[in-house]
Amino acid sequence: MRRLFLFFPFILLFFSCIDRQPRIHLISPRIGIMGEVLTITGENFGATREESYVTIGGITPTTSSYIEWTDTRILVRIPEFGDSGLVCVYRGNRKSNSALFSNRSTMPQTIQGEYTGIEPNILSIEPPAGAVGSVVTIRGSGFGASREGGGVFFAWDAQLSPSAPTGVSGPGSVEVSETEFGYELWSEREIRVRVPDGAIGGNLTVHTPRGNARPMFFDIIGKPGTKTYKDKRNYAISYAVDIRVQEAEGPNRLYLWLPQPVNSASQRNIRILSRNVEPFIENYRGTSLFQMQNLESNTAAGISLSYLVEVYTVETDIRTNSITIASGNTASLASPVRAAYTAPSSRIPSDDPRIKEQTAALIGREQNPYIRAQRIYEYLLTKGGIQWEELAGGPLEALEEKKADPYRAALLFCTMARSAGIPAIPVSGVLLDRNRMLSRHYWAEFWIDGFGWIPVDPALGAGAAPPSFILRADRANYYFGNLDNQRISFSRGFTTLSHMDPRGRVAVRERDYALQNLWEEAVGGLESYSSLWSDVTINGVYYQ
Repeated sequence: MRRLFLFFPFILLFFSCIDRQPRIHLISPRIGIMGEVLTITGENFGATREESYVTIGGITPTTSSYIEWTDTRILVRIPEFGDSGLVCVYRGNRKSNSALFSNRSTMPQTIQGEYTGIEPNILSIEPPAGAVGSVVTIRGSGFGASREGGGVFFAWDAQLSPSAPTGVSGPGSVEVSETEFGYELWSEREIRVRVPDGAIGGNLTVHTPRGNARPMFFDIIGKPGTKTYKDKRNYAISYAVDIRVQEAEGPNRLYLWLPQPVNSASQRNIRILSRNVEPFIENYRGTSLFQMQNLESNTAAGISLSYLVEVYTVETDIRTNSITIASGNTASLASPVRAAYTAPSSRIPSDDPRIKEQTAALIGREQNPYIRAQRIYEYLLTKGGIQWEELAGGPLEALEEKKADPYRAALLFCTMARSAGIPAIPVSGVLLDRNRMLSRHYWAEFWIDGFGWIPVDPALGAGAAPPSFILRADRANYYFGNLDNQRISFSRGFTTLSHMDPRGRVAVRERDYALQNLWEEAVGGLESYSSLWSDVTINGVYYQ
């Protein structure tokens, strides 16, 4: 009895030392003014403030600004010199999730009276709030008869690192996505779009060649969890293709499709640093299309590109019981994302009987798409035989042989996910190791209605990586729902390009850093030539 009594305080000490992460459930008001009291409700804030603190838009309030601090509620006065931005709670070395606060004084107001400018003008947004993937109608004037390079942009924000200087960056924006079939209608007075992945509550605006509309506030609702973008890295990369002509005569042309880094919620602000030739078409379905004309025998030509790419770590936290089950949701079933990315294809044979049988055995009677995807991922890690060394074949060979490389594993995940009714796409690009060397790599994303895309990397989750890549200790759990910033993506899904000439002779590059059907097309008298496509190389890595 005495021993039990002595041991009991150690049990209490052990449980008291467990450091639970603070979590914000709600802030009020979400739109307010400087000097107003902000109420933050949640959990694990700590019974007293002590060394804990709050940041609002990157600003830390003074000690005298705190009115109340309990384990579930904080009352703090908004700094007078603050602005719109993320609200976070710090307790010890733990940081909470983020909530967005908007400064009413800096938010644009609806124009009163007659509008006479030529730039676009937003009059209304219906509905004023919606979930990711839902349809939003924007009415106004000056949008243009067609999109013509214009776009609709929703608010987006990233979590700053603790070492980042105050005011280093503010809320940004994310464009409506082509991958999500986001643009449904564009006319002079009305635009209809779908809320893109990564959008948060904040300013919505329209950009056109004639100018940018004054933004209006749009709120994001119904998310079954949170998605955080953090740990920004900027990569300077370059790649090239060299052409040597052996035999050519008469009129001829050579078309080259060079992939561009993908623009997405986690890979942003992509800028061309240099190129030695101007493209024939700047952005042709995610590629730079180059045209070489009337090449002569025994000559050489080349194209080199250099880009700066901004990449973020992505972390998700899903409340599975808040996910809408699509089988009972007519709107979800009608989603173009669901229709396109659950359909079988030659590379994703989700209707194959062997795939259907194995998938059905895994998911059983489970209806939740997130849990279904998780079971498929766990199956690949335990039964998939994933290795880094390249193997021939695709998802069917991976299933039959129970052996996969990153390419096979990504495609098998997408194939089984689609068979389970979950929209999924493969992603291709390059992976950066500790020696700053880049290797081709493949992973996947699956879609949850009302939330957006969730990343999955079966290969890294299974520990299949280049020898000099630093693997995480928690890789099996981490790479379902989270993704590191040590990669650059060049395609999301398969990019289908059109022939420039029906008589053209094409060259295909399988399993490269981009998944596209065309890379080269020779037309006319170009009888014999060779092409050398370089690997993607890293020129610099810049941290926030």
